[in-house]
Amino acid sequence: MGRPARPPALRRPRLVSLRTTFAVSFAAVTAAVTILVGIVSYGSAARLVRVDQQSVFTQVVQDVQDEVRQHRMVPEDFSSSRPGHDLVRPARTDVQVLGARGEIVDHGSPVLPVTARDRSVAVARPAGRMVQHKDVRVDEDLFRIATVSLGDGRGAVQVAQEFSDTEDLLRTLQQRTLILMAAVVVAAGLFGWWLARRITRRLVVLTSAAEDVARTRRLGIQVPVTGLDEVGRLGRAFDRMLGRLAQSEEDQRRLVQDAGHELRTPLTSLRTNISLLRRIDELPPGTREDLVADLTQEARELTDLVNELVDLAAGQSDAEPPQRVDLADLAEDVAGLAERRTGRRITLRTSGDTTTDGRPGMLQRAISNLVENAAKFDRDGKAPIEVAVTGPARPGAVRVEVLDRGPGIADGDLIRIFDRFYRAADARSLPGSGLGLSIVREVATAHGGAPFAFRREGGGAVIGFTVGGGLADSDGGPPGGPDG
Repeated sequence: MGRPARPPALRRPRLVSLRTTFAVSFAAVTAAVTILVGIVSYGSAARLVRVDQQSVFTQVVQDVQDEVRQHRMVPEDFSSSRPGHDLVRPARTDVQVLGARGEIVDHGSPVLPVTARDRSVAVARPAGRMVQHKDVRVDEDLFRIATVSLGDGRGAVQVAQEFSDTEDLLRTLQQRTLILMAAVVVAAGLFGWWLARRITRRLVVLTSAAEDVARTRRLGIQVPVTGLDEVGRLGRAFDRMLGRLAQSEEDQRRLVQDAGHELRTPLTSLRTNISLLRRIDELPPGTREDLVADLTQEARELTDLVNELVDLAAGQSDAEPPQRVDLADLAEDVAGLAERRTGRRITLRTSGDTTTDGRPGMLQRAISNLVENAAKFDRDGKAPIEVAVTGPARPGAVRVEVLDRGPGIADGDLIRIFDRFYRAADARSLPGSGLGLSIVREVATAHGGAPFAFRREGGGAVIGFTVGGGLADSDGGPPGGPDG
């Protein structure tokens, strides 16, 4: 047996626009409210009209009963042809008089039907005895009829009230209510469509911008959305988001280009040295040792470069949770490790409150990069490398700086040493990737601070950063002199 055929794929429902949804919802709510109000209003009006008509009819019948019980009356007393007859005839009320045998002696207009029950009332002896009929049809009209005996077999009086006119009136009112309700619903739908179009106009602009970004992959477009409401805030947030994404894309592109340029040199050197390994047996022992040392150094530098690239591209461990950090303790750990690795003496001085909120791993890496940078450029120096951590007199920025007695920094390089892969002309012969100080800048800005660098009096350089909201002076110098 073959496999059962699969049912045809269901067609994906067409997406309904927000404008249509809003207009339909507005019309639906308006229709529901209008129908509810119309039903309640019509029901209340119909009930009041019917109760009022019933009250009028009941009162007329009660008056007739009181009249025949208080006075001895005969059929002629109720004759419509007799001047000054005693019965008052309200509007839409018909009166017909029956004789002693139940015959009609004064017909109404129209003539009312007489039943056996009505005749029995006409010959009844008690005055005021009544029999009532509901929904009696006479000449296409509906009546309610009450027959009241005159007493002692003298006849009876029939009082009838037409309520078909009332029902016709209520039916007309119902039709007009339905027409009005339909008009209100249509008007609400049109108004809802107009209002939805007005409200969603800027959302359509945002949607078009998002679709353009998805189609063209261009992030540098302007989002022309204004206003102070939620849509305006959404437009501005969307515009800022596109700006951040465009900047991030540009940074990534530049990082890839710079990384490719920087990786090309060590890889070329490695490839050259590896080609020499094929003739290593032909080389003198001293040349072999130099070749192996070069390979080891190049591999180490390449590893350091790759590690720094990974750290820089990964955002410097943004997943590390922030906590309360004492920068003086971090600097002490970095100084101890650097002394063991470089053999240089490193001194630490601290003052004030050096605690701040931050990510310890990132901050420690930034301080370590500063110390390694100073040791690299002051390789043959005899003076100790100084690390200073200064806390503010009041809550604010904590300042970290590393002071060396190296060759210093040229004025033209002060504003560029924190750029990625930038290396001064006199430093290109030294090992390094040009990423260490760039990472320092990333860490400082991530902690609400900024990097700084200036020339040290007496020779050397001072390079550092602030965290916790502090900013370096625009000229790159310290706020209060070389020592900060």
